[in-house]
Order: sequence, then structure tokens, then C-alpha cells
Amino acid sequence: MTASSTPASYSSKTFLYLLAVYIIWGSTYLGMKIATETVPPFLLSALRFFAAGGILLVIGYSRERSIPTQRQLWSAIFVGVLLIGIGNTTVALAVHYMPSGLVALLVAAMPAWFMGLDWAFFSRKRPSLLTALGIVLGFVGLFLLFNPFSAAHTTRSFPLWPILVVVAGNICWATGSLFVQRLSMPAQMTSTAIQMLAGGAFSLLASALLEPGAWGTLPGMSQRSWLAYVYLVMIGSLVGYTSYSWLTRNAPPRLTSTYAYVNPVVAMFLGWAIGHEVIDSMVGVSAAIVIAGVVLMTLKK
Repeated sequence: MTASSTPASYSSKTFLYLLAVYIIWGSTYLGMKIATETVPPFLLSALRFFAAGGILLVIGYSRERSIPTQRQLWSAIFVGVLLIGIGNTTVALAVHYMPSGLVALLVAAMPAWFMGLDWAFFSRKRPSLLTALGIVLGFVGLFLLFNPFSAAHTTRSFPLWPILVVVAGNICWATGSLFVQRLSMPAQMTSTAIQMLAGGAFSLLASALLEPGAWGTLPGMSQRSWLAYVYLVMIGSLVGYTSYSWLTRNAPPRLTSTYAYVNPVVAMFLGWAIGHEVIDSMVGVSAAIVIAGVVLMTLKK
């Protein structure tokens, strides 16, 4: 909180930015699902964040009139690669192969990575018994949902390997978020723009290596994929990611991570209502267990 901010204005900003992250990011899972119907996920992420980052860089410079130092520039690039280049792009890859609501549930385990990494490498603050119980409960729910030994495994219509991709992305996202408050960063909007551009550059490199012929898919983009792309750029990135970036610099990490138990609810509802994704009793029970675990992890905040 800056010296000029009052407690009331700080609380209002925190609430509004949290609300934006809660709702908007919950909707981006379906947005990525629709956009990747015709465009490969790495290329989609590159185009999305190049557009959003370029727009925000112009807006940020016009408002902040701040040029980052070399140290601040590299810090923003480092965080951008972790959060966007790896963290967000792995989600885009996963929703291409899996139901968007289930991917959102995987990301719901984010607070566990936040707290585990914070304890191991940053604050050294040991999780409380309630937090540890929440972590265990959350992972029990995920195991029930994706259990490869269950009878449902034989009829499952999607592969399980994206789970490992999302877990790796979650760890990178949590690490980048924890570094933000410990590095010298540029001014708020400029920093967010640089992070988007760095993440977009990383995604473009990954696309060049892993998605041969990706650029040839652009002429065949459907109208709904274009609409999803525009939504991801203008709302998901410019509004949602900017809100999250503010929270990582101004709010406690455990408060920021609470978005993880609202996003899955929004994502699963939209996936069911618009994306025609199936939510059976096992998915419902597993989702409830996961979200209950995340609530326990963050209850004190």
C-alpha cells in the first residue's frame, strides 16, 4: 500500500481486483477451449499476450511515464516467462485436450504450491495444521477425480498426461508470483505489459519448436474462435491479468491465491452451460472436496 492510499481505498481496490480475478479468470478456461479449436495453444498464447502486452505498454507509458532500469526489465521478463510463458500456456495446452472445468479444478490446487514453495524457499513459515489438512483434502479430491484405476478410466474421453503439464505450470506460476514482491519491478502497468510480452515471446518460441504449421491455421479460424480470442485479449488479459498483477504486489500471497476456489466454480458452470461439458456425480463430489480443501488452506485469510 502506498503512502497516499487510505485503508478504505486500499480495501476497496483489493476487493474489486479480487472480484475481477475471481470471475474473469474463471471464464477464460472456456475462452481458451473455444479459441484452441482452430489455433494451436502455444501460438494462441503468443498472439494473445503480444496483443494485450502491446496495448498495455502504450497505456502504461502514457500514464506512468516511467522507463524501467535494466534490473527491473529483467525482473519483469523473468516473472513473465514463469507466469505467462509457462504458467498460462500450459493451461491453454491442457484445455485443448481436457474439459475446461476439470483443468480449472487442477489449477485450484494453486494455494498448495504457493504455501509449500513459500515455506520451503521464501518466508520459511510452516503451514498450520488446518492448512495442511486442506492441502491433503484438496489432493484427495483431485485423485478421486482423475483416478486412473477407477472404472470410469476406461470410458474417459480425454488423456491424463496434461495433468502433469498443468502441475508444472502451477509450480512456475506460484514461483513467479512469490518472486514479484521480492524483486525490483517496473511501475505497475509497465511491469504487467513487459510480463505479457515476455510470456508471449516464450510461447512463440515454444510454438516454433512444437507446433509445425501453426501459422497455417490462422486463415481457417472460425468466428467463435475469433470472438474467444478477442475476449481473451481485452478482458482475460488486459483486465484479468492486470488485476492479478496488482494483487501480487499489494496483497498477501495467501489472499491472492483464494481465486483458485472461485475460478473452478465459474469455469465448470460455463463449461456445462456453454461448452456442453459433462458434470456427473463423481465430478461434483470431487469438485466439492477440492474446493473445501482450498477453503481450509486459505481460511484464516
